[in-house]
Amino acid sequence: MPDLAPRRRWLVLAICCMSLLIVSLDNTILNVALPSIQRDLHTSVSGLQWTVDAYTLVLASLLMLSGSTADRVGRRRTFRTGLVIFTAASLLCSLAPGLGWLVVARMLQAVGGSMLNPVAMSIISNTFTDPRERARAIGVWSGVVGISMAAGPIIGGALVESAGWRAIFWLNVPIGLAALFLTRRYVPESRAPRARRVDPVGQALVIVLLVALTYAIIESPNLGWTSPVVIGCAAAALCALLGFLWYEPRRVDPLIDLRFFRSVPFSGATVIAVAAFAGLGGFLFVSSLYLQDVRRLDPLHAGLFMLPMAVMALLTAPVSGRMVASRGPRTPLLLAGAALCASAVLQALTYSEHLPVPLLVVAYLLFGTGFGLVNAPITNTAVSGMPRSQAGVAAAVASTSRQTGQSLGVAVMGALMAGGAHTDAAAFTDAARTAWWIIAGCGAAVLVMGTLTSGRWARATAQRTAKRLAAEETKETVNV
Repeated sequence: MPDLAPRRRWLVLAICCMSLLIVSLDNTILNVALPSIQRDLHTSVSGLQWTVDAYTLVLASLLMLSGSTADRVGRRRTFRTGLVIFTAASLLCSLAPGLGWLVVARMLQAVGGSMLNPVAMSIISNTFTDPRERARAIGVWSGVVGISMAAGPIIGGALVESAGWRAIFWLNVPIGLAALFLTRRYVPESRAPRARRVDPVGQALVIVLLVALTYAIIESPNLGWTSPVVIGCAAAALCALLGFLWYEPRRVDPLIDLRFFRSVPFSGATVIAVAAFAGLGGFLFVSSLYLQDVRRLDPLHAGLFMLPMAVMALLTAPVSGRMVASRGPRTPLLLAGAALCASAVLQALTYSEHLPVPLLVVAYLLFGTGFGLVNAPITNTAVSGMPRSQAGVAAAVASTSRQTGQSLGVAVMGALMAGGAHTDAAAFTDAARTAWWIIAGCGAAVLVMGTLTSGRWARATAQRTAKRLAAEETKETVNV
């Protein structure tokens, strides 16, 4: 990618942020609409889980393929294709006559979404080559998640209240079309110096791993943990994981270069992303059902209740980016883990049908603070120190970890809520307390991993890994 003038670089960042906005808005808006979808389409809690997880599973499965494809065929071309697919699929979601059609349209949405965020992050990484400037850009990027979290519940609540749940998908169409036009006009094309070959075996193993594991968790309340189907899915997931770990190091161009994980900060960022987004997925799923099914709020007022969490995520995300740029990832990670854990513990200890509003607001403020702080260090650690030619794959690993965590969070929390608990306030709150303890564990994992993977020893492993990767990449380029 050619060096761009400062104004052009920030314009490219703004265009990339538009893709993040529609993907993030779609997610937060959907959670507010879940109870309305449940009533209109006459579905169960597991149906709601699949409405969310059909998207996140396909997205997680294809992110690494999309990242490597963008490095090979062109990042702008892949990004534009993703915008077209995502926008068209959003329109199909709004026309879905039943749950099955909605789930299929959401899967198509995810195919387009897999070409957006990791590819956009790769474009940003290759546009902002100065580490400090890149960290600030990533802080702005993370702030867009906060904007979507702030605007999503309110916009979603207003749309559901005034025009029904189908209207939540209409919003993606004009934003997607505008981003498509601006990308064609202002974003330069870029690709890796050496094309990486497709890895169909590795891709298939990733799909089997994620789908089998999530299916086992979601369907276990209905089928039972000892069901042959559940046991078979768990076994398939384990075999897929072992097969992936055995097969990938033997490929010249693997789907994911496992050498990345020799960097302790990179490995830590992957675990932190899974934990933080599992907490987010569980938080949004449980809170949406609680506010509307237990406290009997309409969608708009439920969205307003979640506004404190979203506003804090919006405010703290750019602060986190500046902290990463000036001090590194350690401080924001520790603060994020502490805030996420404190929010969940507070709710686990006090949760009830008539939980006082001030306590609920404090819990939401803490969660928003933690989530806003955690994004920038995850993303910056994932792409910093990696060869620029593999920026798409490195960014896709971080995005895959996020989506995998969110899928698992929704699957686990939905399994806890299943069995009719969502229709009885006392049963719901009992199940929700367990859910909040699990979310507290996710926050504790962020705190512990942030401590262990951001010290001097961890940074030394990152430097050694970067040198090895750069040397091997140079050698491969010379041989070619």
